[in-house]
Amino acid sequence: MHSEDIINKTIAFVKHTLADAEGGHDWFHIERVYKNSLLISKTETVDPLVVALGALLHDIADSKFHNGDETLGPKIAREFLFKHNVDSKIIEHVIQIIENISFKSSLSGKNTFKSCELDVVQDADRLDAIGAIGIARCFNYGGFKNRALYNPDIKPNPNMTKEAYKASNAPSINHFYEKLLLLKDKMNTKTGKQIAEERHNYMLGFLDQFYGEWEGKR
Repeated sequence: MHSEDIINKTIAFVKHTLADAEGGHDWFHIERVYKNSLLISKTETVDPLVVALGALLHDIADSKFHNGDETLGPKIAREFLFKHNVDSKIIEHVIQIIENISFKSSLSGKNTFKSCELDVVQDADRLDAIGAIGIARCFNYGGFKNRALYNPDIKPNPNMTKEAYKASNAPSINHFYEKLLLLKDKMNTKTGKQIAEERHNYMLGFLDQFYGEWEGKR
């Protein structure tokens, strides 16, 4: 099967699978990550098919929507790619991307897999977690989980373990300090770093405005 054919089939599969997904982790999130991956790839030496499939399948079954099961996403992706006769080396590479892409995975300190393709898709995914869209996704998920917008009495913990991060029910504003504002310095690629700088500064401006309005000063 040609690369274009498997990419088109993967897009159709992901759209169908995530048709009822939470708004911050739906097909449109995948599409943005896919587009960001293509943009970043222009200045990197990568296998374009691995990047495309990794981006399209990276959140096919996000563990936080499946009782914390981190094996389901890789399993679904592997079965789909095997069914469509994708080369086994490409399948294994894509699975490694899915298993190692998330922010919470980086908190475990056990990540040993590295590749330029992972760097690209990871940067693309992280870019979608910051800036204007990152803010929108943060509060959308907070509303989905019925979390407080902000509680001055609950202080952020930017040094959480993976287990603590997964179990956290902190207000949405805390998520900026526990993840979103940390991502700029975790970018892998030159293009990713450049885009992240602008989006990071946008979030800082938002927080300044938010606190001013919260205190009745604006």
